[in-house]
Amino acid sequence: MPVEIATKDPLEQSIPDLSGINAERSSQLARLKCFTLEDLLLLKPRRYEDRRNIRPISELSSEDPALARGVIIACGTKRLRGGRRLFEFILEDNSGSLSCRWWNISYISRYFKVGDEVLIFGKLSKGKTAAIDHPETEAIKNDDDSNIHVNRIVPVYPLTEGLSQRWLRQFLHKLVPSSLSLISEPNYSAAGLPSRRDAIKSLHFPDDPQQMDPARHRLALDEFVCLQRELRRRRNNLQSKAEALPCPGNGSFTAPFLKQLGFQLTDSQQTVSMEIDGDLNGKQPMRRLLQGDVGSGKTIVAALAVLRVLESGFNALIMAPTEILAEQHYRNFTQWLSYLPIRIRLHTGSHKETEAPLFSSREPTVAIGTHALFQDSFSMGKIGLVVIDEQHKFGVKQRDQLLQKGQFPHLLVMTATPIPRTLGLTLYGDLDCSVIREMPSGRGAIRTFIRPPQSWPKILSFMREQISDGHQAYVVFPRVDNEDTTAGIKAVSTEAKKLTKELQPFEVGVIHGQMKPEDKEKVMNRFHENRIHVLLSTTVIEVGVDAPNATLMVIENADQFGLAQLHQLRGRIGRGTQNSHCILLTSDKSEEAKTRLKILEGTQDGFKIAEADLQLRGPGELTGQEQSGLPAFKFGDLQHDLELIKLARNIASEIEAGR
Repeated sequence: MPVEIATKDPLEQSIPDLSGINAERSSQLARLKCFTLEDLLLLKPRRYEDRRNIRPISELSSEDPALARGVIIACGTKRLRGGRRLFEFILEDNSGSLSCRWWNISYISRYFKVGDEVLIFGKLSKGKTAAIDHPETEAIKNDDDSNIHVNRIVPVYPLTEGLSQRWLRQFLHKLVPSSLSLISEPNYSAAGLPSRRDAIKSLHFPDDPQQMDPARHRLALDEFVCLQRELRRRRNNLQSKAEALPCPGNGSFTAPFLKQLGFQLTDSQQTVSMEIDGDLNGKQPMRRLLQGDVGSGKTIVAALAVLRVLESGFNALIMAPTEILAEQHYRNFTQWLSYLPIRIRLHTGSHKETEAPLFSSREPTVAIGTHALFQDSFSMGKIGLVVIDEQHKFGVKQRDQLLQKGQFPHLLVMTATPIPRTLGLTLYGDLDCSVIREMPSGRGAIRTFIRPPQSWPKILSFMREQISDGHQAYVVFPRVDNEDTTAGIKAVSTEAKKLTKELQPFEVGVIHGQMKPEDKEKVMNRFHENRIHVLLSTTVIEVGVDAPNATLMVIENADQFGLAQLHQLRGRIGRGTQNSHCILLTSDKSEEAKTRLKILEGTQDGFKIAEADLQLRGPGELTGQEQSGLPAFKFGDLQHDLELIKLARNIASEIEAGR
């Protein structure tokens, strides 16, 4: 009997309203994030099992599950010690026989009798007798189309406590055909892919393995088109509502700034600066993503944008994900602009400017801060530009929240984590993109080495040499402490005492995210002043730490980090003229670990590393927080679906043009 479907807004019909669903089933499905009919139709199987090839009973094994067919020649229920019950039937074909057993499931005896022809799916239990415990079964009827669990390609769904695979598969087998007519087809075509209705049908019960990939591709395309249309809607909404704040500049700040820098901008920096200048003087507010590898000089470009806005009579906000990075920007801007009539103010959780002049001063002002800038207590007049550094540490909602501090200010988003093209088209599809592809001249080379823990004595000796030559070093750990961590994973808190002793008489400092902000600031100041020779740290130094005198980095348990994160950490060295060394310590001898770390050993190109990281680990590390703005795709695969994402952009553009 087909599942009954209401006619009013059917795909949004709540699951409790579907026939055959009681309160308990509704609660179980809710744990699978299924709340509506559409959620159920788009419930993606974890995998599929091809149960079409029938094997003789004599060929069944305990290694792999397989399908067999036979006749029940005996059946019955046994009472066992302790009150347990065992229902069993003996299945026979021309090659032999076996026992099918169910423990403590009394109702199962009602479904089988001697003489029934039955399909079973499972693998032999290990023991002396040929038996399968709790196999999937299907009685063979005159109407072979009724087979749901065997003799076909079978979906295997995600489950939750109390929800059986058999019940869910049987329910969806009734629900899907009853619902297909309710599914609206999108108003675009996708050559070579099935319709949305056919894709959903094949998602659950494909007739052939070749239908599975096209079905996923079609449903992934629909997700990507939906995203691209939303990105276009956001951009169009901005352009229709907002007039740009005119920031033509007059050179009164930018000219002296460039003169006192003491070096020439790279061609790439100059090109990107011209693109930003064009945006700042355009008709709509700038919305631009600035990508550049570690140490490529993005902050200088951002400073020029800030000065152009200040020249034009507006103020600027610079947002950083950590207090360390915010303080680094504060030091840089204070040093660079000390001779100009510009107020530089720091606003973080531990250092807040509350004096009225920050909000009311007529002097051009740059406010640099962390999440504290989001707070209602912070406000500043005439905001012309918002700069967000390391955007992947924030989210779209946070970005919009910060922009609301002003009246449609310009936006410059920066990241030193190179964005693979698939992520760029999804995460930042509403932004124009600029890339700094050159590194400043005069930088020392960085050589990377993979070493086992047994190499520590040699590494320690090399570290002493580097420090004796006047340089500094980092030692990075994956953990703050050893509580609830895997054996062999080192932690900065527990290793600090040992390393302080081993490195005497050199000064050793410790920094991690659980320290008080003022304590972290003291440690970083001492490191910048070269009073700390070796800094022991977690990934809190991943972004923003600029110490040109540091020439050595040792990363403990390097296999615990993603490639993009290791590349970011490595970028803390090689910022001066001296050659630098990054040593990746690992005891992981697996091929996967070797492959990953060899990539880092072999290239300094952040874009190649990011692409490799995407392929090896997926998009999680690059997208950062759940608030990144990236939808939780059910079918889209950012590791492999670049062509689908490109197609979705074209479709969204055609839909928009056809309005």
